[in-house]
Formats: sequence, structure tokens, C-alpha cells
Amino acid sequence: MPDLSDHQLDLPTDAQRFAQAVLPHVDAAYNLARWLSGDAQDADDIVQEACLRAFRLFGGFRGGDGRPWLLAIVRNTWFSECARRKQAPSQPWNDEVANTADVAGDEAGSYGVDPVALLARIDDVRRVHAALAQLPVPYREVIVLRELEDLPYRDIAAVVDAPIGTVMSRLARARQQLARLLTEDHAPPRTNVTPIRASGGAGNCTKEARYEL
Repeated sequence: MPDLSDHQLDLPTDAQRFAQAVLPHVDAAYNLARWLSGDAQDADDIVQEACLRAFRLFGGFRGGDGRPWLLAIVRNTWFSECARRKQAPSQPWNDEVANTADVAGDEAGSYGVDPVALLARIDDVRRVHAALAQLPVPYREVIVLRELEDLPYRDIAAVVDAPIGTVMSRLARARQQLARLLTEDHAPPRTNVTPIRASGGAGNCTKEARYEL
């Protein structure tokens, strides 16, 4: 149970607001945590900790859509856990370096295919998910947020704490890398990331009963 002694919260009013604004998005939170961590148990732990953090911080929530607010907390919780386990990347992500490497790879491959059109034709969900699991986290997370969670660019930018232009660039590169993996058939037949349905926003809250807030 979260600490209910926070004077910024006016219980039960804020508890009710929290339930209405945040809990409907627990499925989306689990989906993002699952794709970031690649492990179901880790995803459960991340979401539970993120929900506790969200409750403690809810006094500062300014209203609006609670989904990007919660997803940003989930993402930060995951990075905090990686740092605690010393699993965080030793160097920060550099979009310019990554883009240069991707352009070189695209020119060398000369695939001549539209990534979006290719992905639309792929009907093997497991194969697509296996390829997605191979993407670097900055690419993987924007694909998950855009294609599985259907978030607008503005909300994705808020979740990943990056400018909208950076989000669009990462998304384009992520799609190209996915197309490359699928075209070359480098995606392994099995992966530790199992297919997860998109939450589709509010309304699909099959996991919220697991968190007694």
C-alpha cells in the first residue's frame, strides 16, 4: 500500500481521482515495461513500483490524459532499476551517431522497400515481435508507444523526454531497422518477449485489480 500520509493528497478525493485518471492505463504501463525489460516478472515489479510512485506524486498531477504521465513514470522506474542493477548503458544514447550508422547501413543494403508497407504485409506476429525485441531501447520504445499504444507524437515526446522532431526521427529509423531485420530474415524464430496486445488506451484494465492502491 502507498504511504497515505502525504499532505499533498486530499483523501479520499485524490484517491478517487487517481483511480479515475491513472488506473485505466495500467495495461499500457505493463505493455511498455514488458517491452523495455523483456521479462514478465520484471515488468510486474516495475509497474507496481511505478504505480506507487505515481500515487505519491499525484498531488502534482495537473490533469489531462494520465496515460503519458504514468508511462513516463514507468520508463523512469525502469531506468532507475537498470542503474541499480548496473545494467544501464555506459554511454548515453546519441541520435546523431545512431542516425549516421543507420544511414550507412541503409545505403549498403539498398533495400529499396518502404518500411511501413513492409511491416503492414508481415502477418507473422511472432516474427515481428522478435525483430522488435532486437532494436535498441530508444527505437523500441517509440515503436511500442506509437504502433502498439497509438500515442500521438506529443505524448511520446513527453514520455521519452525528447523533442518531437527527435521522436519522429527515431521512429523512422526504428521502422527502417525493423524492415531490414524482417527483409533479411534475421529475426530469430523465438524470443523471450512474448506477443503482447496493445492496450488501446483507457478501458482495458485487466491488471489494475492486482495493484491495491
